[in-house]
Amino acid sequence: MRFERRAERPAALIMLAPLIAVAVALLLTGGLIAIAGAPVLDAFGRIASGAFGSRLAITETLTRAIPLILTGLAAAVAFRARLWNIGGEGQFYMGAIAVAAISGTALAGLPAFVQIPLLFLTGAAAGAVLLLIPLWLRLRFGVDEVVTTLLLNFVAILFVSMLIDTVLKDPMAFGWPQSIPVDGNATLPAIVARSRLHVGLIIALGLAIVIQWVQARTVFGMQGRAAGLSPAGAAFAGVPLRRTLIGIAVISGGLAGLAGAMEVMGVMGYVTTELSPGYGYSGIVVAMLANLSPLGVVLAALFTAAMFVGADAMSRALAVPSYIADVTVSVALLSMLVALFFTQYRIRR
Repeated sequence: MRFERRAERPAALIMLAPLIAVAVALLLTGGLIAIAGAPVLDAFGRIASGAFGSRLAITETLTRAIPLILTGLAAAVAFRARLWNIGGEGQFYMGAIAVAAISGTALAGLPAFVQIPLLFLTGAAAGAVLLLIPLWLRLRFGVDEVVTTLLLNFVAILFVSMLIDTVLKDPMAFGWPQSIPVDGNATLPAIVARSRLHVGLIIALGLAIVIQWVQARTVFGMQGRAAGLSPAGAAFAGVPLRRTLIGIAVISGGLAGLAGAMEVMGVMGYVTTELSPGYGYSGIVVAMLANLSPLGVVLAALFTAAMFVGADAMSRALAVPSYIADVTVSVALLSMLVALFFTQYRIRR
């Protein structure tokens, strides 16, 4: 028995792969819930109701999905060009702290229609810079960006921790390590009254559509795809690899930085080292579940957000650890990787 590479990847199998991965993850998670001594169907029902069972639940799920969409897009854009950006977490924090620093000082008092776009650009630029450093090391010295982007996550978080304990520390926080708050005019408008759901959702959805169009309909999108499929072949065909990868890095890092900016401007209002529950790393899972499709990222982010929000509600009701959501998402990723393998290979005797 051996594995044989398929001449063509069946479109139906590619579309079914995420559904199979989610089904396998839920099946295995059900086994873990049963081992914990809780009724499986009741637990899944409480996860669903906790994520979508009320107005508050729906808005919280959508609010949690916003940074997951953006970090998922950041990973999908980079991975399609084989730029292995594992640094979404650090880029998220750099975008967040840049917004807090600028909004509370240089841009304080500016009207919202001026300040908000400038802060978006600031957050995106901070995230992009943190990815351009590993890309430069790769292009100049051949350093593996998996290592450098991963290590820069810790550097970025420690840098943010230093800032919120010193120059950017809020003097009104009673000694708690948090940054100065963003200016009142920098707060993102809410979509639904008396909820945390903000216009960042509309922007994230719009960006997913734009990126899908760019990848499918523009020269730059084709160049990025060619760079990922075969760098040597793309260079031989005249694709400017260095310029293409720089553009990809700016977009990918910018999206992760924008996620951090929106989280500060729309949800928290200030920066702490607990700002992200792992959005940068979860974005990688979201991108893989979506098979690197920008529109698929939206659905994968919604599933991931629903699991996290719903698992919290289920945990309170049934005394089952909420970490079951992390297990579900992780198993879904592993299942997706196996499913993608079988879209490219078949078993032969």
